[in-house]
Amino acid sequence: MAGKFHNELEKLKKDVLKMGYLATDMLSTSIEALKEQSEKKADYVYSKKDELADMDEKLEEKAFQLIALHQPMAKDMRTIACCLKIITYLARIGRYGKDIAKIAQEVIDKPHVRKLISIPHMNERVCAMINDALIAFKTEDLSLISDFSERDDDIDSLRYSIFRECITYMMEDPKKIERCARYVMVARYLERCADHACKMAEKIHYMVTGERIEIK
Repeated sequence: MAGKFHNELEKLKKDVLKMGYLATDMLSTSIEALKEQSEKKADYVYSKKDELADMDEKLEEKAFQLIALHQPMAKDMRTIACCLKIITYLARIGRYGKDIAKIAQEVIDKPHVRKLISIPHMNERVCAMINDALIAFKTEDLSLISDFSERDDDIDSLRYSIFRECITYMMEDPKKIERCARYVMVARYLERCADHACKMAEKIHYMVTGERIEIK
């Protein structure tokens, strides 16, 4: 029974990683849709929202089944608890990707302001955090998430920089207000995704060590 349980637990972890790759793909593709003004890429992100929701529901159910059938303890229980938390954060990240894809559709026929300012760079940094959290979850290598507090501070700084720059453009040219307001919203969504990556890192640290940390 123990062997079967651990095989099922490993499969659960692999499926969580698949969900992570999907959520990250939705987020990064939504920024590509915005940058390239690509309706096709925005539609692709929308096409994945039901798949993401389905994975969220099925993985949650599988985790509860493992708890009910095997009554795990210690690290095994922490691993399942971590999976339950991570799928929630991933679902939110994917939904932010969907929201950004909607914004991309709304400004698809309007010229960009300053090549989206720093939004593409901010997206790269955020996706790197999510990917490092997923690798840490897979490998239990906590060095990958040890600097998340500093990286999150950098993301916060980027968001405020984008906000200040957008305000400047909006004051200089009222015709840019609509586009810049959307850029501010996208930057906010990306910041929230970085926050979810930090929460994932907290749960992964607890899964591995049994010690709780808070990433501020």
